[in-house]
Amino acid sequence: MKYRLFFIFTLSISIVVELTSYQWTVAALPPILDTPEEVLRTEIITEARSPINGKPLTAVEYAELQTQIATGATPQLNAKIRENVFLLRLRHALGQLFPFLHF
Repeated sequence: MKYRLFFIFTLSISIVVELTSYQWTVAALPPILDTPEEVLRTEIITEARSPINGKPLTAVEYAELQTQIATGATPQLNAKIRENVFLLRLRHALGQLFPFLHF
């Protein structure tokens, strides 16, 4: 009697485990219409958006824009403004070195 009860109990537990594990494996599959990541990596991108204003660009326009951004010259400031910035930085540095002086 003991062995029969043990056999029925283990059989019912194994059936429950099998049924629940089967359900979770099916639920873990991706949707059928989902494109695999390997396919997306090899896909050639033919359109993009401008990082400046977000307008749609073709691949050629996007490449030209990237080269313009990479090789763009830095704007030059007026000499008077550059001198004022230098003096402000010097004043700040001297204030850090000599905190008892009030400029």
